[in-house]
Amino acid sequence: MGRCGGARATGWPTVTARPEDPNPSVTPVMKTIDYRTQSDEELVRIAQGGDTRAFDELVQRYRDKVYRLSYKILRHEDDAAEALQEAFLSAFRGLPRFKSESTFSTWLYRIATNAALMKYRRRRDGHVSLERSQSNNEDAEPLQLRDWSALPIEDLLNGELRDVMQEGVDRLPEDLRTVFLLRDIEEKSNADVSEILELSIPAVKSRLHRARLALRAHLNRYFAGRGRPRPA
Repeated sequence: MGRCGGARATGWPTVTARPEDPNPSVTPVMKTIDYRTQSDEELVRIAQGGDTRAFDELVQRYRDKVYRLSYKILRHEDDAAEALQEAFLSAFRGLPRFKSESTFSTWLYRIATNAALMKYRRRRDGHVSLERSQSNNEDAEPLQLRDWSALPIEDLLNGELRDVMQEGVDRLPEDLRTVFLLRDIEEKSNADVSEILELSIPAVKSRLHRARLALRAHLNRYFAGRGRPRPA
């Protein structure tokens, strides 16, 4: 398995599905499975039974999504590719213990998020938190936050502003940034984010609110520096 869009995963040995109750006196007829038409739940069941081709299909389905999430957390192609490998290897090893109490995708996202965050933590020395960098003076006046969401969409989509927004996301504290990426970028529900990060839903909402406020403050400073008029 390689980076996003790479070759089909071949890190695990292929196991051939065996027919049920084979008769030694009769030539066994191998059961044919169209893995592409199986649901995630069925593929998990088949893979847990020893057929690793079912897991290969799960890798095919989710590798791009896992890579995209890893890259958004790490902002580095090689690190994201390594996190992708680590996530699927961890999922493969943990598959026998997987229970259908949660969906496979949510379980995999939790593993992928943890893999990316572990890699991120190893290199975060010198990371400046956007939320903490707003002011070092406890007596400073609160930042006046403009509602940048009211700006014309063409302004929000221009390349320069995208870069400014990405800079703000990159500088968020890890706990806020992860919730923001899962909720607002990956468009996961509060319930899904809660399960992936093992947080309460109120905690997810609180972190998301703080992340949005920090990003709004970041954009406010950008517009103030450019002398842009306040939106009506």
